[in-house]
Amino acid sequence: MKKAIFYLLTSIILISSCTKSSTKTSKKPKLVIGIVIDQMRYDYLTRYADRYSEGGFNRILKNGFSLENAHFNYIPTYTAVGHTSIYTGTTPDNHGIISNNWYDKKLKETIYCVDDDNYKTVGNDGYVGKKSPHRLYTTTITDQLQLAQNMQGKTIGISIKDRSAILPVGHTANAAYWYDGGDKNQWITSSFYMDELPNWVKDFNKNNKADSYLNTTWETLYDIETYTQSRADNNIYENNLNGKEKPDFPKNLKELREKNGNFSLIKTIPAGNTYTVDFAKAVIKGEQLGTTEFTDFLSVSFSSTDYVGHRYGVAAVETEDTYLRLDKDLEEFFNFLDTEVGKGNYTLFLTADHAAVHVPSYLQSLKIPAHYMSTKDFSDFLLGVTQKYFNSKELIENVSNYQIFLDKNKIESLGLDKNDVAQRIADEVVNFDKIYKAVTARTLQTTNFTSGILSSLQNGYNQKFSGDVLMIPYPATLISSRKGTSHGSGYSYDTHVPIIFYGNGIKKGRSTKKYDIIDIAPTISNLLKIEAPNGTSGKIIDEVLKK
Repeated sequence: MKKAIFYLLTSIILISSCTKSSTKTSKKPKLVIGIVIDQMRYDYLTRYADRYSEGGFNRILKNGFSLENAHFNYIPTYTAVGHTSIYTGTTPDNHGIISNNWYDKKLKETIYCVDDDNYKTVGNDGYVGKKSPHRLYTTTITDQLQLAQNMQGKTIGISIKDRSAILPVGHTANAAYWYDGGDKNQWITSSFYMDELPNWVKDFNKNNKADSYLNTTWETLYDIETYTQSRADNNIYENNLNGKEKPDFPKNLKELREKNGNFSLIKTIPAGNTYTVDFAKAVIKGEQLGTTEFTDFLSVSFSSTDYVGHRYGVAAVETEDTYLRLDKDLEEFFNFLDTEVGKGNYTLFLTADHAAVHVPSYLQSLKIPAHYMSTKDFSDFLLGVTQKYFNSKELIENVSNYQIFLDKNKIESLGLDKNDVAQRIADEVVNFDKIYKAVTARTLQTTNFTSGILSSLQNGYNQKFSGDVLMIPYPATLISSRKGTSHGSGYSYDTHVPIIFYGNGIKKGRSTKKYDIIDIAPTISNLLKIEAPNGTSGKIIDEVLKK
């Protein structure tokens, strides 16, 4: 009888233990980390795969869930728009961030996405902290998390770029921090969030890690002869640092820093990513993220990849070296999360805000169609059109972001119909040799494009803020010099980016199904059992989530 009771009790204990274990693994994460790598093409995962360590990109690829055919589904593919779309789960037609800078039809001037004179810089006496998310018209994942927890958890955004720190964490964030370089060398914020920097931020700024990074020489991580995935070093398709004769290695940062913005130089080298990881670790420790019963959220955006990409291009040794070094930084960060937050206690996703095109002049050398567009030539062409058909050169108010804004008052004063003017311009500008397609705002308001690049244009069109005629250039067309690269189009070289989910609640696997970047927000919302952002138009990616 005693043995029977013993076995019964043992069975109950084992069942109870299994139940507790099951409950433990199904708990919500204590910390969610959103990682955005500025200008990361999907093929950077595959091109450099053999050179990555087991602890960085490869760790989350092997143990997380990777979407191999994920794209942005709107135009333009710029930094502010990308970060906003990732975290709101919707496109510019809903969330209102239509570019980094755009022409304001009401103010009659160009505005910046996060500028806000109602607030002041916190951290120094400069002006670069006068920012807020007031132009963002929907909620983000982080807003919804705050609402669901009655403002009990913490949400914080960090990035070297202000817009990349501010927009992801929405309207209810505890903080957003960005870097003020030049001679300031400080992580700062806005009075939108607080009146004074926390002591841990002040201490971090005093440690002056940036100075140590800049008093070194940027040499390749490995023997330069092993960088076979890149073009030869020192070629005609790359821009250069001021004060350096050739765009080659090594780069003596200590000698070059004064001619390149002093501390701002760190933005444009791989050490800027390392410095961002340093600050991310300080945030987690300083704010004790992931230590309470509530879920915290940290948004981390790596900006230096974008600066390097713009200057040197997609196939440069500098770009390859930047990603090999970023891989090491991610390994360090993941190990830190394991120790500080605990394995199984966090969930992260890693993606990019846009990708980039190969340097068009390089493509031209290979006889691949690519183009450079002159804004002056286009302006002259456009004025010729309005003069020919409407006997006036005063009908255009602004041309920017491949959009034409009409002067409605002038059109009305001449007795013209604005829709007729817009349609005539749209019909004629496709005759300009760099413009491939053009449609009017009226067409986008009255026609539903369900696929193709015109669908992407429509998703990026905001009736309240966008122009009267919207244009699409030929593939591989830039408005820039013949060196370095950029982005902004709806073509696959700009839209195809990584999306990797990893950690608590995430399955292991990969998928080649087509997904949109806006699917991240509803998926993370479902994982956290919270309402999705209020403008969400994406879908939940069920196959990545444990049930």
